[in-house]
Amino acid sequence: MEIITVNDVVKDYSGHRPLDHVNLNIDEGCVYGLLGPNGAGKTSLIRILNQITRPDSGEVLLNGKPMTQEDVMHIGYLPEERGLYKKMKVLDHIMFLGRLKGMSKNDARKAAEEWLERMDLSEWSNKKIEALSKGMAQKVQFISTVVHNPKLLIFDEPFSGFDPVNTEQLKKEILRLNQNGSTILFSTHNMASVEEVCDKFSLINNSKVVLQGNVNEIRRKFAKHLYRIHIAEPVLAPDDSLFTIESVKPHQLGGCNATIKLNPGVEIRHAIESLNRTYNLMGFEEILPSMHEIFIETVTGKNE
Repeated sequence: MEIITVNDVVKDYSGHRPLDHVNLNIDEGCVYGLLGPNGAGKTSLIRILNQITRPDSGEVLLNGKPMTQEDVMHIGYLPEERGLYKKMKVLDHIMFLGRLKGMSKNDARKAAEEWLERMDLSEWSNKKIEALSKGMAQKVQFISTVVHNPKLLIFDEPFSGFDPVNTEQLKKEILRLNQNGSTILFSTHNMASVEEVCDKFSLINNSKVVLQGNVNEIRRKFAKHLYRIHIAEPVLAPDDSLFTIESVKPHQLGGCNATIKLNPGVEIRHAIESLNRTYNLMGFEEILPSMHEIFIETVTGKNE
């Protein structure tokens, strides 16, 4: 079942069109990535989804019905432009935002305290926001977004400003929220996180959706017929009828690792049969392109 449906959305700002007939569907329970270079239109779409602005044409549906301002109460939104009340205490700040989303005082306190403990911030609960480091303040903003347990979470560049350790913690929490029933949409420049977290994605470039689908299926669609093989022998001879050799290097367990590229029309089983007749083949795996490579190729039109 689709929780979000974007139908032919257009948005114009004084002669600039950040969204040009954009369509996408987000299934309930999905982790959905919204990708694209700076200025592509991602934030414009996110603002429409949060009822901050409205499309000039097209429509956005929530559970099959046109979205309304009241629907925002059931959405958790983490904007790219972070903003906290610096003079408020951490716990009070989270409770305040939770109550704005309809939580009771007791429920807001309980949920806030649980989240502060989960995010290793309990000892800072009675400190003012201005006393926090940038990373801790980012965590508080994340907690404020999710404290009311919304079924739809929208994150705009959620990993921005986080060090690698805190980025991993945030990824785990996003996956945990998803496992507990939340649908998650987030924009990001962190392509590794797309592979690790997302089920599906849309890539927006120059105001249009230029690529979308299941992450694993898209990676296979962009496959370059590259394979990594491990043979017991220290060298690998070329086979012009089957493959070219991209690289060869010693394997830590002996023999060598080689990257080969199959010739057009050659099936991997034929290459394996040929290799087995000459070498002690100890392993092979397909090398799929990363989301970073797919992003660059799609946006620039260059195969790097």
